[in-house]
Parts: sequence; C-alpha cells; structure tokens
Amino acid sequence: MKSLFLAVSVLIITSIKMSGQNFPTAWEDLSTPDFALAVEKSEGVCLLPMGAIEKHSQHLPLSTDISIAREICRRAAANEYCIIFPYFYAGEILYANHQPGTIAYSPELLLKLLDETCKEIARNGIKKIVIVNCHGGNSSFLAYFSQIQNASPRDYAVYLASPSVPPDFQEKITPLRKNTIGGHADEVETSYMLAIRPELVKMERVSIESGVSLNRLQHLPNNITTGIKWYADHPNCYSGDGKYASSTLGELFFEGRSRNLVELIKAIKADTITIQLQNEFFQKSLTPLNTKE
Repeated sequence: MKSLFLAVSVLIITSIKMSGQNFPTAWEDLSTPDFALAVEKSEGVCLLPMGAIEKHSQHLPLSTDISIAREICRRAAANEYCIIFPYFYAGEILYANHQPGTIAYSPELLLKLLDETCKEIARNGIKKIVIVNCHGGNSSFLAYFSQIQNASPRDYAVYLASPSVPPDFQEKITPLRKNTIGGHADEVETSYMLAIRPELVKMERVSIESGVSLNRLQHLPNNITTGIKWYADHPNCYSGDGKYASSTLGELFFEGRSRNLVELIKAIKADTITIQLQNEFFQKSLTPLNTKE
C-alpha cells in the first residue's frame, strides 16, 4: 500500500513538472503536491510582506500598509518567482491605540509571533526569509528582530528588504508630485491605493482632517525622541495631503519598487555567504575562548 502511494505521488509530481505549470506565488494558494515544487522553483526564498492594521486618516482603509506591501511582493514574485507568505498584519502599532480599528498586540507577542512564523517557514524547507515592510512603525521593531537572530542557532536566514524607486522611475514621478511632505495617508499612499483598491478610497473625505504636524514636542531639542512623538505630531494618523493622489502615480511607485525588489530577490537567491557566516558564528559562540583575535 505504501509503495502504491509513493508511486502515485511520484506520478503526480512528474506530471506537474512536465506540464510546465505556473505556480501561484501566494503560499495559501498552493496545493500540497505543488508546494515542494514551488519551494524548489523559488530557490528556497519566501517574501513576508509586513504592515499593520491602523487608521490612515478618514479616506483610506485600515489595511493600507499591508495591501501595499503585498502588491509590491506580488508584482516582484511574478517576475522572479518566490513564495509570498499569507496576510501578516501583526505590526508594531501601539501608538495608534486611541483610534478605532487598531490591532495592537503586546511587544512580547509580536516578537514571538514573528519568530515562530519564521521558524515555521523554515520548517517547510524555505531557508531564506525576506521581510518586506511598508509600515514605518515596524522599522525599529524589525531592526531589533534582525539583531536577535544571533541569539541562537538556526538553519535559515532572515533578510530585511527595503525596495526603493529606481532613478528612471523617479524621473517620471517627480513631475507628477504636487506635495512632498507627509508619509502617512498622503499623496503617495493614497496613490498606491487608488492604483489597486480604488473602491476602498474615499476621496470625498480626504480633506476632513489635516495632515499638518501639530509639533507638540517642538520644545525638545531635535536629538531627543520619545515613544509618544507620532501621537504628539499626528494624533489623527494623517501626515501629508492625499488630495493630490492619482492612480497613475501609484502605478509608477508600484512598478518602480517591485522592479527593485526583483533585483534584491536575485541577490538573495545568489547569496551563499550569510548562512555560512551564521553557522560559523554559532559554532564559535560555543567556545569563545578559542576564537582567534
């Protein structure tokens, strides 16, 4: 019976390979027989797009950041195949707890959830995990998460990727920009959402609130910061002016950043040094007195 099962499995896998099937890039859309082949096709690379569930003024949905991150990943993976992890909305967003709809987990749970997620990805045969973040509040959290990868041995590597807009795309974008301040529910984020989810954008609400900073901590020197800074400046979770947004601008941003992400994915696929150095580091950490200066 076991030999029959193995024979059927081999037949299924062989037929899939011979069919030249295009695999879905989304982890959750893969069937079980396809998954191992998708890992092989991806060269063991998985993108983990990150954002948060938070207010984006009154005209954009709570899902804005994660929607942008997933779309950048989707476009990149369509050109350089890799697997995209399911919707991961557990981001650092405690500073928006006063706004309806915010999903803010404890710091301890955030770290444990992301760590366990990476371990589960690796357990499924993927050894290069690429976190693609589109939420400013995650920046410090992810920098710390990256550092604590050195806490204990692991057979996978975590990469933080920040896809940027290439110069040739920037040349097209600059003349279209009408407002360059902000960064949250502003011209750029609103343009992103007009390009992919226009039905969720409520442009009639774009000017109900102001995106101008309140500067309530301006009495402090510039080289002093505090966790309440965002709330002090932008308690309504709006920075910039979304009324200048356009789907054309959004498309340019998406295409530019996804093209750059393709290049980052290629570099990660070709990288053999990171895991090698990790293994060396963990081995030497067992006997630090033997480390040669």
